[in-house]
Amino acid sequence: MLARLTMQTRRIAVIALFAALTAAGSMVKIPLAPVPVTLQSFFVLLAGVILGPRDGAISQSVYVISGLLGLPVFSGGGSIAYVMRPSFGFLLGFICAPYGVGLYLKRKAYSKIHVFIACLIGTFVIYLVGMPYLALYLRYIVQRPDSVMFSIKAGMLIFLPGDMLKCAFIAIIAHPLTVMVEENNGLKK
Repeated sequence: MLARLTMQTRRIAVIALFAALTAAGSMVKIPLAPVPVTLQSFFVLLAGVILGPRDGAISQSVYVISGLLGLPVFSGGGSIAYVMRPSFGFLLGFICAPYGVGLYLKRKAYSKIHVFIACLIGTFVIYLVGMPYLALYLRYIVQRPDSVMFSIKAGMLIFLPGDMLKCAFIAIIAHPLTVMVEENNGLKK
């Protein structure tokens, strides 16, 4: 019973760690309008690789809920009012992305190419949720008639090169990190 409790405690600690890492990633930013460049997505994708689909999604849910409750963990602070920010859809995508990453990796042999593909899937999921939110925000709040094209340019195209680099770097470091976490904490995806 004590061993099971210890494993649960470790699991919760690693989930909280990834929520905290994502918060730290929001502090490393390059302000661009309407969405800043941050390191958040790096930790979101890494959460899916290391924690798997369920725990990765839980870690990002903890992150987003913490920000909505007022903790200054988002790139622009935190509060329930963040729902009215153009980048909020990408935060919702953060919850879904680790699930897609982890689910893909559960079905594939673990390799650098599969980790890279999984991270591309996770990145696509972030865009899939964030882009429509941004376009709706631009159309109905900012009143931009070209909201779809502008959101593609300002919310995706500018980020693609950096996101590809993040995916490649995660593919390189993922295996050693996963082995270390599983051996030291008794966690399994």
